[in-house]
Amino acid sequence: MRKPLLLLALPAALVLAACGDKTAAPDAATPPDAQAAHTFSPDITAGDFGEMVRVLASDEFEGRAPGTAGEDRTVEYIKAQFERIGLQPGGDNNDWYQTVPMVETTADPSTVLRLQSSAGTRELKFGDEMVIGTRTGQAEINVADSELVFVGYGVDAPEQNWNDYAGLDLKGKTVVMLVNDPGFHANDATLFDGEKMTYYGRWTYKFEEAARKGAVAALIIHDTPGASYGWDVVKNSWSGAQFDLRAEDDPEPRLPAQGWITGDVARQLFAEAGLDLDAQIKAANTRDFKPVPLNATVGFDLKSTIAEKSSRNVIGILPGTEAPDEAILYLAHWDHLGKHEGEGDTIYNGAIDNATGVAGIIEIAEKFATSEPKPKRSLVFLAVTLEESGLLGSKYYVAQPSIGLAQTVGVINLDAMSVAGPSRDFVVTGKGNSELEDILETYATQQSRTLVEEGNTAGGFYFRSDHFNFAKAGVPALYAKGGNDLVDGGTAGGKAATDDYAKRYHQPSDEYNPDWNLDGVVQDLEALYGVGRTLADDGQWPNWYEGNPFKAARDQMRSEAGGTP
Repeated sequence: MRKPLLLLALPAALVLAACGDKTAAPDAATPPDAQAAHTFSPDITAGDFGEMVRVLASDEFEGRAPGTAGEDRTVEYIKAQFERIGLQPGGDNNDWYQTVPMVETTADPSTVLRLQSSAGTRELKFGDEMVIGTRTGQAEINVADSELVFVGYGVDAPEQNWNDYAGLDLKGKTVVMLVNDPGFHANDATLFDGEKMTYYGRWTYKFEEAARKGAVAALIIHDTPGASYGWDVVKNSWSGAQFDLRAEDDPEPRLPAQGWITGDVARQLFAEAGLDLDAQIKAANTRDFKPVPLNATVGFDLKSTIAEKSSRNVIGILPGTEAPDEAILYLAHWDHLGKHEGEGDTIYNGAIDNATGVAGIIEIAEKFATSEPKPKRSLVFLAVTLEESGLLGSKYYVAQPSIGLAQTVGVINLDAMSVAGPSRDFVVTGKGNSELEDILETYATQQSRTLVEEGNTAGGFYFRSDHFNFAKAGVPALYAKGGNDLVDGGTAGGKAATDDYAKRYHQPSDEYNPDWNLDGVVQDLEALYGVGRTLADDGQWPNWYEGNPFKAARDQMRSEAGGTP
């Protein structure tokens, strides 16, 4: 449902905040460390950016997990920044917040998977050998003696003449499948998009498709190249509380249970069935692949603690002076993994992922709010929740936007900004998608930079951040950030920085570092501000490039809205 855009006069206090004093007022909801005075500049600066990342990634924010005290501190801090800048609230009932109803599910870590094969029965341990969970909202899921079937990549793509489920009755059965796309493990560029992952390669799609086919459960075989991350990332991401939208707020199908198994577990499982895993992977990369029974069953008693809660998106709007009902949207997720049980450092601070993105949209918002002339179209600044739980906060916003999607000109997403210093290149994740890239190229050229695609196109990163929900709905969406060819250090320096972050990704060590070189972030934010400024003032409606699968949805929504695609 479309919500009305506020066009009321700004309160006097907000006008003064926007035009005069840039010192953030202390907020009782923020911890003492976050209340330290900092004078903000109207320009995009490394000092302002770094200060916001420092606060958001501090231990006092407890890893910013939804539904915790860390959420309260986080959303109050973002709200305070939006108020200071002089934005208007764009959430529910003219508030700053959009409530996102959610279900919190915590699987019992003592859960085991019981595998029965010709070799007998063995139990797989949660975390070490497998992870499993449910999205049903049920406190107990019991599965006994469910037949295991290998379904290759678990893909049904009619336009690719590909169906891994052909002729298969899955009633009561559990599917086992590979991560990534057909063609990936065989290095076959003729299948799907070759090395570049499509949405069919994402684990979220695979679970949805297994549910559509009627499976009782689904298990993905982990391998680091195919997933683009190690088993520890899977283990950490699936441990502890998991969040989801309520079933009534999410039309996508859900399995009773879903999870991952390690590559070693899979190799032994296949061997016990008299099968070679490598040979089956090779077969799964051919069009004549047929599902393979694994001559084994799985059983489990999955007990979970269920709680209905809510989280919050934070929405600030700068109304346009001439076309307030048309908007450019800047997006970043504020949530991270919170605190885990255990010894040592148990706070997952999420400094790069994604305190950097939140700080980035606030810096861009302040530049828009203090620049003259004011933008002709509106700017929406959206800090979303539950990204780490499956892009849920953005999915909810897409269903209930502050300004309708047909009138949303484009989306610019900031996620895990580069803090390695200025680069000669500008990485466009999913490069080749939309005309937003043409606008970005203008600003990159002014900075003597070249647009490049991401180094690991097989990772499917375009499908792994919040802009993707907008893309699926048809709205052109851009996800771009600093590259790997550093001005100081070249590609070797860029690789070292990337490798270092890979070790910190979804780990407690993703912490703020005062020694970061933030000059490159400033450069990135200036360019991304430029894209939004162009869209805000020149009246164009960028579209997807011809052949893009999201173009049809965009053309239809613009046509129905009476506009030009």
